[in-house]
Amino acid sequence: MAKKIRVMVVDDSMLIRQVLQKELPKDPAIEVVACAADPIEAKPLILQLKPDVLTLDVEMPKMDGITFLSVLQKFYPVPVVMLSTLTSDGSRMAMEALRRGAVEIMQKPGGGSFLALNRVIEELAFKIKAAAVSKHRTVNFVPGPVVENNLGANAAKDILIAIGASTGGTEALRYILSKLPANMPPIVIVQHMPEAFTGPFAATLNSISQLTVQECNSIIDLRPGLALIARGGKHMTVLKKMSGYRALAQQGEPVCHQCPSVEVLFNSVAQTVGPKAIGVMLTGMGNDGASAMLAMRQAGAFNIAQDEESCVVFGMPREAIACNAVQKITPLERIPQALVEAVRSKGG
Repeated sequence: MAKKIRVMVVDDSMLIRQVLQKELPKDPAIEVVACAADPIEAKPLILQLKPDVLTLDVEMPKMDGITFLSVLQKFYPVPVVMLSTLTSDGSRMAMEALRRGAVEIMQKPGGGSFLALNRVIEELAFKIKAAAVSKHRTVNFVPGPVVENNLGANAAKDILIAIGASTGGTEALRYILSKLPANMPPIVIVQHMPEAFTGPFAATLNSISQLTVQECNSIIDLRPGLALIARGGKHMTVLKKMSGYRALAQQGEPVCHQCPSVEVLFNSVAQTVGPKAIGVMLTGMGNDGASAMLAMRQAGAFNIAQDEESCVVFGMPREAIACNAVQKITPLERIPQALVEAVRSKGG
């Protein structure tokens, strides 16, 4: 029998502790070894039980989850899935948690139907499994410089970049978008993330990038220098217009267990953009987007995958590489330069 993932729950809500202790073990790959109401109670239990993954509440008395996360990363770097409320403060702190080393973020299970609770628990179980196989990796965000801007005036014409990411992708995207010049072609991005967090995530990226970065929640015309993050809970597709492209966000059933799905985005790019597309598959668990990335390549796109060494979870890139969807495999640190070179090649 395969070894179960040993999970510890740290949350000041007795109800949340009870729900997670009862529901998570219904997944045969997971067992809950302990619960704690706050970090002070959790510390000796972590040292004693050595859990594989921690679920950690963002807002708690005595010591907040962000502070405790920083302590853990320094002295006992166990993979952490942060649980947050849907308040603006909760979303902001969740973004900070990712920056400080949390593997995943997730909204807390709340009220609603039994079916809704099951979906939340299923998503949390998936994130716990991703955290269990993740690698602790710190991305160095030394300010500037961006990649040398050697793109011609019309290099971005009709070109579009599509990026897919999951576990570990938030920090990878922070790095990539902080290094790209302002005159890049439009960029469309699916990062697996709950809907409460994609807006604050886009705002965070916008603050560190020369590009304009925003959440796509409806229909938006694409232009050079604009990067869109798909809203959590909505699929994003690319449509052709008279001149250029537009992005559309709309409700839909999960594809590859995800909404937004990289598969949905990449399939639309293959059909709409064809040989003018550039695809990027970043760190993440599962196979979302792999077959659609192959469709992109078959339509003439140039595709890049993050290499295993620099991935937090080498799942989605591995699947894309395995199905022969990728022309270039490169470390995260070289992806910005690879994108500029690909744009110059396509624009030539």
